[in-house]
Amino acid sequence: MKTHLFILFILTLSMQMAFSQQDDGVVSFDLPIRNSLVFNRYSINPTFTFVREQNKYISFNNKRQWVQFDNAPEMFLGSYSGRFSENIGAGIAAFQQNYGVLTTFGGLLNFAYNVKLNTNSNLTFGLNAAAYKSGINTSNIVTNFDDPSLQNVPENFLLTLNPGINYGTEFLDFGISINNLVLYNIETSSMIEDDPKQGIQAHVMHTGFFDGRDFFKDAKFSGILMSEFRKDETLISGLVTLSVPKGIWFQAGYNNRYGVSGGLGLNVTKNIAIEYNIEKSIGELVEFGTSHEVTLAYRFITKKKYDYSGDEEVSGLFTKKRNKPIVKASEEELAGIRERAAERRAQAKLDREAEEKAKKDAEANALAEAQEKAKQLAEEKAEREAKEKLAREEAAEKARLLAEQKAKEDAERKAQEEAEAKEKALAEQKAKEEVEAQARAKQLAEQKAREEAAEKARLLVEQKVKEDAERKAQEEAEAKTKLLAEQKAKEEAEAQARAKQLAEQKAREDAAEKARLLAEQQAKEDAERKAQEEAEAKAKALAEQKAKEEAEAQAREKQLAEQKAREEAAEQARLLAEQQAKEEAEKMANEELVENPKDEIGKTIASLTKAAESSNEQQNKLLEEYEKIVNTKDEDLKDLKEENDLSDQGIVVKPKPFKSVTAENNKLNAIKSNLDEVIESQSKKIDSLNSLYEERYKTTKLDEVNLFYRKKIEDLKLKQAEAKTLRIQLNNRLELIKEATEFEKRRRIKRAAYDNEQDRYTQDRAMLQNIKRTTKLAETPYTSDDFDFGQEQSENIQILKNVSNTESGYYLIIAVHSDINKRNEFLTKVVASGRTNVDFFYDVNTSKYYVYYSKFDSISAANKAMEDKGNRPYNVKMSLVKIEN
Repeated sequence: MKTHLFILFILTLSMQMAFSQQDDGVVSFDLPIRNSLVFNRYSINPTFTFVREQNKYISFNNKRQWVQFDNAPEMFLGSYSGRFSENIGAGIAAFQQNYGVLTTFGGLLNFAYNVKLNTNSNLTFGLNAAAYKSGINTSNIVTNFDDPSLQNVPENFLLTLNPGINYGTEFLDFGISINNLVLYNIETSSMIEDDPKQGIQAHVMHTGFFDGRDFFKDAKFSGILMSEFRKDETLISGLVTLSVPKGIWFQAGYNNRYGVSGGLGLNVTKNIAIEYNIEKSIGELVEFGTSHEVTLAYRFITKKKYDYSGDEEVSGLFTKKRNKPIVKASEEELAGIRERAAERRAQAKLDREAEEKAKKDAEANALAEAQEKAKQLAEEKAEREAKEKLAREEAAEKARLLAEQKAKEDAERKAQEEAEAKEKALAEQKAKEEVEAQARAKQLAEQKAREEAAEKARLLVEQKVKEDAERKAQEEAEAKTKLLAEQKAKEEAEAQARAKQLAEQKAREDAAEKARLLAEQQAKEDAERKAQEEAEAKAKALAEQKAKEEAEAQAREKQLAEQKAREEAAEQARLLAEQQAKEEAEKMANEELVENPKDEIGKTIASLTKAAESSNEQQNKLLEEYEKIVNTKDEDLKDLKEENDLSDQGIVVKPKPFKSVTAENNKLNAIKSNLDEVIESQSKKIDSLNSLYEERYKTTKLDEVNLFYRKKIEDLKLKQAEAKTLRIQLNNRLELIKEATEFEKRRRIKRAAYDNEQDRYTQDRAMLQNIKRTTKLAETPYTSDDFDFGQEQSENIQILKNVSNTESGYYLIIAVHSDINKRNEFLTKVVASGRTNVDFFYDVNTSKYYVYYSKFDSISAANKAMEDKGNRPYNVKMSLVKIEN
């Protein structure tokens, strides 16, 4: 009894809370995947296999809800999904959900298609289609008696559709989806009208990066807010994810019904990843406890960089760093690379200028310090010399006084010697002063030599420092030049690779197109042959039926004649002549009756038969004219194909000009229209004849009139069937000839374009140089009304691809002309207005000349130039064109 009550509790719980099961065993489609923005995102919105996705995944997911209960809800999910091309995302999945004794098993198909509105705007459409089976899992039922309530729960096979749409900008996404829009029960062949899980779900999502440091550098942040509106409740939820480039991500979420959640994921390698989420119930479900979800995934990393993707770099915790593979970048990425390279070059230039300025400031400071030091040394030297001079003067004065004193004391004793002593003292003083002067001169020379040596050493040091700085700057410049050359070579190699790839792709497309045309032609020939065989079989059957009916009629006539002959043989010879005369009279009467019936139906049949025979003649004449025109077009096709084949083989032939087929096509259309009208009218006449014959046959049976007109009707039916068959054959032949002629014309046009493109380019360059060389400045300035700007241009950026003889980039277009004379007139007026750097390029895809005078490598520089274009008269209709080669 306890087991029975427990099973009943699980059934009640499943019906009310888990899957909204109805009384007849039908369950709604509801995958409980709501706590991850990394894997199986299509369960949130069908467009998410494409939206901000870069790679494809194989993933296996297991979710166990409310694990403290036995036989709690459990889900197993395996899927393969992700981004498959520039505008397509898709996925396929298989799942099983167990709710105690209840179980569902099925599969899901997802498809998403994107429409690019402009550079940063995308509109994505998606659809989830699921098929699954729901019922009782008898292996999980534990009971000691048969429960009729369980045996009465039927198994159901259900189909559901969940469409969705998403609009994405640079960082934001807005979307809406309809869950269980259609729920169809195949077992009962009926729609499920009252589905509690049917609802409309809306979301807004933000995806971006923020500049962190160290571990959180270049981390990716994603956040989504969702609201689902059901019949009986409204669910509000949110989810945020933080992905770190090291290969780890963190998740947190809230749902007003199921509670809060948290999760952690990591990339074991770049390809292998594992994710764990835990969900804690709150509110009414708080007693049910926690739920656990584990996902194991394998990531297929796409080498091509898609637009409108996640943009994060995938790395693994246990992946060795390797050189990044060379991938083909888009034009926007190349423009961004060029812009960043230009910024780096500008920053390097600023750094060099700052370094040179600092160097000059240092040299100036050193020079000022040297000058100050020299000045200080000179002052010290002057002071020292002044002191020495003063000391010498004092010593000389002292010696002089001593000598005078000595001379005065010896004056009385040696008067004669005084003069000699005085002279000797004077001589000694003079010699001493000369020695001192020489010593001072020597000292000054030595000081000067030391100063010159110091100055020379300083200059040598400065020269060496300067040379080292110049050599270092030169080495840095050479390294940057080498890096730029390598980058340019890399870009050229990538451009050549892209051109080669485009050429190969074009060749494959041409080959595929030719194969498709041949296959279609073969299919049409088979269809014509089959139609002809069916028509012949039908004609043969009609002929056999006609022969059979004629044989039956002849047999009846023969039988009547034999009976009549026997009666005539029994009569007397006299009656034979009368009978013959009577027969002749009857025959003439019958012929008269056939030609001029007496009854109204007969008269109508006779008149309608004549009209039908006349229409048949007109129909045959139109078919002959139709066939004649088809044969003529077939001959033209053969001539054109022969000319192209010979030209491809290098055999020069005089090309046959394309003749004007307007009159021929008008005549053909008129014939086809008249033929359709005649055939339709003839069919109606034959149907009317047949109806009248059947109506007359009911009253008069097989008289001469009925026999005659039945034969006529059968003959008209046979001819009508042959005419319809011939018309179908001619229509099919004409379609095949048109397709083949268009193919041959494209071959001829491509060959002519290939041969003449270089000549046209050479002539255009010569004309531009001649205009610039011969045009003088206008005496009276032009106004904007004097310029013919040609075709009106859109305010949005126009993208042109594969423009010959023109570099990729952003061009400021001032005029667009398809007429060469108008182009030359516009160029002449621009040059006469003082703009001599005007130029143009030719786009063979649109057959138009685009006139410009400025070209940029980045969109930001081009937009700035558009804003600063001024009020020049030839700039009033300036637009922006991007060339992608």
